[in-house]
Amino acid sequence: MTTVSTSRRLLILSCSMTKRAGPKWMPARNRYDGPLWRTLRHVDPGEQKARVAILSAYYGFRDASMDIEQYEARMTPEIAAAMKTGGLGTRWPRPKTQRRIMPSGEHAGEHIASMTRYGREPFVDVCLVGGALYLDVMLHFVELFREDGFVTGSALVTEICGPFGIMRKQMAAWLNRPLSTAGDDADAGRKR
Repeated sequence: MTTVSTSRRLLILSCSMTKRAGPKWMPARNRYDGPLWRTLRHVDPGEQKARVAILSAYYGFRDASMDIEQYEARMTPEIAAAMKTGGLGTRWPRPKTQRRIMPSGEHAGEHIASMTRYGREPFVDVCLVGGALYLDVMLHFVELFREDGFVTGSALVTEICGPFGIMRKQMAAWLNRPLSTAGDDADAGRKR
């Protein structure tokens, strides 16, 4: 069994409608307060078991340690399609007007690059958790991450989608799974 460093495991978690009040800006990991995020903070309070990223209808893909504001946005088929079409270089949040010469926001490519030390430490174990629209975008991004060397070609990808109780259990099982390339946990969702 090959041992894998925690920094080589990636959990991509969909955003949450429920958000914590507090300062104007706070890390996404602390801002979101839905059941999956509460489970994450309980099972891996110090991000010792995996690096965590978010997929948000408003902020796009980004490192969960990055600060975000309160916002209200739901993933729609149109937003999911725009994220996939825009790929790793489209900036989120999207500008509210077309007048901007340089779009504001951040793009998925800069976050995944930073999280992998610019490809020097690609992820070898990935877990995707969220609803169907989120999973569709996450899978698309993982393929782009593979093409650019941020996720290895042989990386184990676990998909978790379903009722919250089941997703919480499966995500906790994935986080608690021994840090190895062996994906022996039959209860940890669908694997690719």
